[in-house]
Amino acid sequence: MIPVLTPAEMGAVDRDAPESVEVLVRRAAGAVARAAIQLLGRAYGARVVVVAGPGNNGWDGRVAGELLAAQGVRVTILDALAAPDRLPACDLVIDAAFGTGFRDAYTFPDTGGAPVLAVDIPSGISGLTGVAAGEPARALATVTFAALKPGLLMAAGPGHCGQVELADIGLDVSGATAHLVTDEDVVAWVPERAVDDHKWRHAVWLVAGSPEMPGAPRLAAMAALRGGAGYLRLSTPGVVAPPAPIEAVVRPVAADGWAPSVIEGATRFAAIAVGPGLGRAEATAIDVRRLVEGVDRPLVIDGDALSALGSEAAEVVAGRSAPTVLTPHDGEFERLTGGPPGLDRIDAARRLAAVTRATVLLKGPTTVVADPTGACLLVRAGDQRLATAGTGDVLTGLVSAHLALGVPASQAAAAAAHLHGLAAMLGPARGLVASDLPDLVPLAWRYLLGDTE
Repeated sequence: MIPVLTPAEMGAVDRDAPESVEVLVRRAAGAVARAAIQLLGRAYGARVVVVAGPGNNGWDGRVAGELLAAQGVRVTILDALAAPDRLPACDLVIDAAFGTGFRDAYTFPDTGGAPVLAVDIPSGISGLTGVAAGEPARALATVTFAALKPGLLMAAGPGHCGQVELADIGLDVSGATAHLVTDEDVVAWVPERAVDDHKWRHAVWLVAGSPEMPGAPRLAAMAALRGGAGYLRLSTPGVVAPPAPIEAVVRPVAADGWAPSVIEGATRFAAIAVGPGLGRAEATAIDVRRLVEGVDRPLVIDGDALSALGSEAAEVVAGRSAPTVLTPHDGEFERLTGGPPGLDRIDAARRLAAVTRATVLLKGPTTVVADPTGACLLVRAGDQRLATAGTGDVLTGLVSAHLALGVPASQAAAAAAHLHGLAAMLGPARGLVASDLPDLVPLAWRYLLGDTE
């Protein structure tokens, strides 16, 4: 996992450092200078313009300029507050105008087409939220220090920061409570099936679908099977024979009043998932609340089941003793809390996790997984190909499979989101649909395990 610190948290780490500011600046500047030479492909004779602001970010840039000049680079250092609208012709621009704590709008000068290397974060991108204010430069690369910042991962940040290099400058970031998930983390978290496994050891019961929405349970069921469920039972309230993968076992349940039968039969199952395509009838909502309160198994709550809980989510979920994963998108988050997540999505997920005492997987271009302690896992895998109907149902199936494999809730959710995103990225560039994803999961695992062909 890669540590992620907010600007305020990073400031506290800086203040607690045993080294002087001068020493830290020298280390940071060295990392910037090395990155600059790598981008340039040479030092002697190359032309670099440094746009340096008044704070430590500008100090990093100025010292980096001095280090580059010592290696034969022709360096021009400009004050960010007095820089011209168009910069002098050069081979590389170093954006050291403003750092992660900058809160105002900023328009970066016209670089004339020269690539930009940003120091810590492109100037004008919020280090906390990733929101762009003004017209920040679109960097080819960004060198950030000690830990990633949320702004590099959220909103406009990824589109402006380019390739991010994390430079170790000797600061202690072991206290970070947010981390970016890597491929290696997923491999470490999700166990292989044991030699003596049997199908019931990792069984999942999926309660999903309705006469009007038969596709959602099929997607979730296939994903759970591909994700590692040894046995998949599918129940669609009021539907005797819902569309299902041939490997799934269909168990009919009544259209209304089905919760007691699921609670009674759940003891053999390692995980339960409820919600995709259930519909929003009041009778369904009553059954969802009964199931959530009464079933003592790891539980994934998604889609219409989240809407069924609505503003009562904290009251219904917080009393559960078994692990619970909530998987809202922004609209469902608003139905649960009464308001949208807002700009600080990490804080939003943490707040919902705290009041529900559940693990919250807040979907988005950067998925945030928060547990009740405030620990967060961030997932960047995936892209706009996932913005199509049914992909959330696939994610539910993967989370439930990981829970059934015995993975702790936050890791189960984050690993599922990472695998889900990677599967999409291994699919077609155009034309990807949700039903493609389950079949891409084995390919994603091959990639994670080192078979990159």
